[in-house]
Parts: sequence; structure tokens; C-alpha cells
Amino acid sequence: MDIIKVAIADDHKIFRKGVILSLRQYANIKFVLEAENGQELIDNIAEAAPDVVLMDLKMPIKDGIESTKYLNKNFPTIKVIILTMYEDERFVGHLMDSGANGYLLKNTEPAEIKRAIGDVMRTGFYLNNFVNRILIKKNYAKQKFNPNLNSEVVVSDREREVLTLVCMEYTAQEIAQKMDISARTVEAIKDRLMERFGVKNSVGLVFYAMKNSLIE
Repeated sequence: MDIIKVAIADDHKIFRKGVILSLRQYANIKFVLEAENGQELIDNIAEAAPDVVLMDLKMPIKDGIESTKYLNKNFPTIKVIILTMYEDERFVGHLMDSGANGYLLKNTEPAEIKRAIGDVMRTGFYLNNFVNRILIKKNYAKQKFNPNLNSEVVVSDREREVLTLVCMEYTAQEIAQKMDISARTVEAIKDRLMERFGVKNSVGLVFYAMKNSLIE
């Protein structure tokens, strides 16, 4: 069983300790860093080298929004799961656009936090019903187009196969093995699709594919 190294950034010590204690039952999760704010997290992130960060939003010195953007730019392999009390739809959409891989509320059960950690490591994102509803609404709201019954989204057979496997939550490496191509080729296809569809990440690919019936 591979150990997943986790960091938590939250300015409430009791909450931090509670999360750590509640996840102690899962042998594959190891906490390697606690931080009281985003700056403390950033100052120690390289040495601790976590795989996943559980990030609060409202913190002194450097908040979770700034910290998420910093990690996405400077440590793109580290997955960020927002763990906060804020249910505002604007926070969810903005954070996912800024590089967050998941968004959980602080009343989330430990089992779901554990599941989110596993999913972001395996597929790159975790979408529960709460986030799904908001992202779908946000995605539709951004669309401004005149209906054209003759318009059609065209993808090649290979692109469709990659898109289908992305929607099935396979990683680039797993897709490469299934299709007998390199992981670099998979990433290139994904990048090409994201540019064509006007989306920023795998989450956007999934929603675009669902909306436009590109997969069965």
C-alpha cells in the first residue's frame, strides 16, 4: 500500500488536530506538515514534500486562495483539497479554476476526506455532488452562443478514446498503457482537446464531453 503524504493548513489548532486524529485510522495516510497559515505552509512545503494539501481558506498572513495559486504555479504535482466552511458558489468555481483538485466543507465525514485524498492522487480531482452541481451551473452560465443545429463537435477516434478514459477517471499513465502509446502522447492529446474546447483542466474536459455527448 503506497503511503500518501499529506499536509494541512488551518489556523485553528483544534480543527487541525481533529482532522489528523480522525484520519489516523487509515494506514496509507501520513501527515508530514501542519501549518497555521499559507505562508508557513509555503515556507516548509519543499522540505515536507507532501502529495496532498488540505487547505483552509481564511487564514492570516497568506490565505488559502493565494496559497492554492502559488502551489499550482510552483508545485503543480501537489494536489490541493480545499477544506473550509465557505459554501459560496463563487469560492468553489474560483478555487477549481485556480488549481484546486477538490473542495470539501468542514462538516465532511473523515471517510469522504480519505476518499477525496485517494481520488485526487489517482485521477487528479475529486468531485462530490456539492461541487458537481456548482461546476455544471458555472459551466452553463459561461456559455454564450447562438444555437446552430448544423454545428458539430468533431473529434478523432483516438481523441474520443482518450476522452472516454479521462471521463472514467484513468490517469495519463493508465491511459497510455491501455492504448499502447506514451504518457506524453496522452498529455498532448489532452492539451489539444482542452485548447479546442476552451477548458483548463481534466474537470473541464469531463463536463464538456458530457454536455456535448462526446462519449457514450
